[in-house]
Order: sequence, then structure tokens, then C-alpha cells
Amino acid sequence: MIVGWQRAKYWLRNAGLCVLVFVPVLAIASPAYDPSATSFIKTSGTNFTLGGRPFFVTGVNNHYLTYGSKDEVTRVLDDAVAMGANVVRIFLQPVIGSLDGSVVTIWDWQLEGEASNLAVNGTYLLYWDPTQNKMAINDGVNGMQKVDFVIAEAGKRHLRLIIAVLDFWAFTGGAQQMRAWYGSRDESTFFFNDPRTKQDYRAWVRHVVQRVNPLTGLAYRDDPTIMAWELMNEGNAKPQALRLAWTAEMSAYVKSLDPNHLVSSGNANIFDPKLADLTIPTLDFGTWHGYPVYYDLTIQQFNDMIPEFCQLGVRDNKPVLLEEFGHARSNQNVTEAYAMWLDTLTRDRNCAGWLVWRLVSRQDSGRYPVDEHDQFDVHHDGGALWNILKAAAARATQTRETGQASETSRQPP
Repeated sequence: MIVGWQRAKYWLRNAGLCVLVFVPVLAIASPAYDPSATSFIKTSGTNFTLGGRPFFVTGVNNHYLTYGSKDEVTRVLDDAVAMGANVVRIFLQPVIGSLDGSVVTIWDWQLEGEASNLAVNGTYLLYWDPTQNKMAINDGVNGMQKVDFVIAEAGKRHLRLIIAVLDFWAFTGGAQQMRAWYGSRDESTFFFNDPRTKQDYRAWVRHVVQRVNPLTGLAYRDDPTIMAWELMNEGNAKPQALRLAWTAEMSAYVKSLDPNHLVSSGNANIFDPKLADLTIPTLDFGTWHGYPVYYDLTIQQFNDMIPEFCQLGVRDNKPVLLEEFGHARSNQNVTEAYAMWLDTLTRDRNCAGWLVWRLVSRQDSGRYPVDEHDQFDVHHDGGALWNILKAAAARATQTRETGQASETSRQPP
């Protein structure tokens, strides 16, 4: 998403220069959690597969799992299971300036309130170390250990994760904070072009991929709970040639470190040329993000776009995933919209799945987050929208994953 405070990934909306430190194994995974006994998600033409069988994504996004409390994390994951989701998409965040304040944090890191509203309660993954004059990584309890917890808990519930290793937007730092470390105010070019930020990104990716999770005993690159790495959530580099060059370079780098997992760009890819990055050989699948309200589209016009995007996957023999979409709950046609879109996605054999923006659960306050701006939040409340999503997830499992899906009037691959 490109517009809106609340939406901004929250927003409010798949390489540290420090020496890599291997984390000792402090706990052994319980017999109930054994992701090594499962398979990695793969691709076959326009479909995902698991153990050689079709794997149609029925998923959710959540923006606060890497900094929410343990109870907030497990509530979201439990609600995802209750909905019938098989994939959860998350972002690795927050990113700050320096702890001593000598290098400014460009967003409100000290905000108080609920996790859904970007109160990160002291959590940070990346920061600037003025004593070393370089990027540093927080492996502590208020840093990467929170990511360890998300991965371990998702694995226990047989959920897969799409992990965007960075966010483009500044709402919890992201790429904007990293370019600000070097004094730049250029939001669209500097991060993707400057040798220092490119090296920081590579070092961050290397650290993440090679990290050993003390809760599972597995390096991230060896954990099948992770479905895919995404280079960045909506990495809006400009011009497009720069975005494509950066995407090609960094996807190849991720592949060189981790041959097990799928890699995607995480780009919205909604504007012409649509899915421009899908031809990059080191991207395994395409992503696009759809919000009709922001594109001045009717729900029928948006529905008509779905087969168009999936057909682009046929062209490049890769899956295409609608990994973000939403429609405001205040619209009278909200249930009609979701029912229509989900049906189209399930019936079209060239579509690889969907992830709704966004599932949020009760905060530690006992309340659901207030979403007055975009009204895209999905709650486990037994309401009409919840029931439509739950039914769509069940239907996809019964049809797409058992080979019974109806064909649409699409050209065969």
C-alpha cells in the first residue's frame, strides 16, 4: 500500500557489517515441533507444492508479530489456524538510529500504546553503533529472539511464514531509517544505489539466513517453517531500472546463501508494466498488492484484474500470489467483494493463492485494535467477513489441493 497513515505497514500499510555471531543452542525443540520432518515449499509451473502435492496459499498478513508480546503473537497465530490459513506474512522490524540518540531515529520509537499501533516497547532489530561507526544487529531478548519465537510458534501450529527481511516504509524504520544513518533524505534512490546501504543489506540478510534459532536448533535457512524470503516489502526504488537491478542483485545473493527457500521481491507490482520483476531468474514467484479504493476501481474491475495477473505467471512459468488486498468494512459491498475475489482466485488454476491484509487479534489490553482509517482489519469475531475468509480457506483446501478446482476461461499453460 502506498497511501494512508494506518495502512502504512503499518505502514498504518517475502548483511550487518558486524561479525556474524552464532547463537548457542539453549533449548532443544520438543518432539511435537519437528520442522525437519517436513518439506520445503517448492514451485511447479504456476503452483506451489509441498511434498510434491499442490499447495494453494490461504494466508494472512500481520505487521506487529516481530515486536508484539508473546501473548499477542500466539493469539494471532491461533486465530490464523482458526481461520484455516496456512501462511502468515511478516516483516523484520523495527530499525532505529543509535541508542544514545547521536544518530536520529526518524520515527516515533518511544510511542506508547498498543503493538498494532506501532508501540514497539523497546524492540529493535537493527541500529547504528556510533562506537563502531556502522550498522549493528540486536540478538537480544528485545531483538532477534522475538523473531526466533515467532518462527518456533508458527512451526508448532504447522503454519508457514513468508518473511520480508526489510520494509521500505519508515513507520518502524525500514529502509528509510537505514538511508538516514548516512544523512540522506532521498527516499527512493539512495538505499538501493549507495554501496554502504547495499553492503548493510547484504550483511543483514546473511545474518538472518545463517542465524540458529535456539528454540528449534535449526538455522533459519534450514527451517521449512519458512516458506519464502522477500527482499523487501514494497521496495519502491526509482527509476524502475534501479529497482529491477537491485532486485536481481539481491535475490541472487539470497539464493547463494540459502538454496532451500523460495525468494520473491515483495513488490506491489500493480502499476504498468505489471509484475515487471517476474522475469528475473532468481525470483521464484511473483507478488502483487491490491486495494481497489486506492486505485479508483470498482470491486468488479478489481476482480477482472485477478486473472490478468495470474496469466502473467503462465508467461514466465511461475506462481503469482495476491499477497495483500483489502476492502473497508464500512463499505456496504464488503462481503460481496471478498466473496467474489476469493472465489475467482480459487477457481483460476493459474492463481497460486492469497494473503489478506490483515489479521489482527486482541491486544494485551483485551481489545481489538482500533482501525478507523482504512478499516482493513480482520478479526476472529464470528462476523460475516471472518466466515467468508474461513469458508474460502476450507474450499481452497478441498478443491485446489485435491485437484478438483474448476477451470476458468483461461488459456492453458
